[in-house]
Amino acid sequence: MTKRWNKETREQAVRLVLKHSHKYPSQWAAITIVAERLGMSPESLRRWIRQYQVDAGAREGITTEEAAEIRALRRKNAELERTIAILKAATTFFAKESDPDNNDLKSSSPRPTVFRGRLDLSCTHSV
Repeated sequence: MTKRWNKETREQAVRLVLKHSHKYPSQWAAITIVAERLGMSPESLRRWIRQYQVDAGAREGITTEEAAEIRALRRKNAELERTIAILKAATTFFAKESDPDNNDLKSSSPRPTVFRGRLDLSCTHSV
């Protein structure tokens, strides 16, 4: 089961690794020790460190702000595509409705009932 770590805890873990990594043979060793002590996955901590480096400009990649902006733009794009689809459907519907040559509307409009032959209007039941 994955745990969601709050921002402060992630930042503290990243600071600990960056501050004490010179005391270990490799950065991965420092990550492993800090992650074990804080009860988190070493891979999660490694990813947080890489993202911190990207955000600081020390590493190539998409910053956290850029990723948030991309997500927001994708949501807005999807919403606009849904709106366009709705407007296209409405345009098609109203174009068909306003077409005088459209036979579908003529057949679907209610017709008055026409009785042919003799109509018996006598009342057969008593009150």
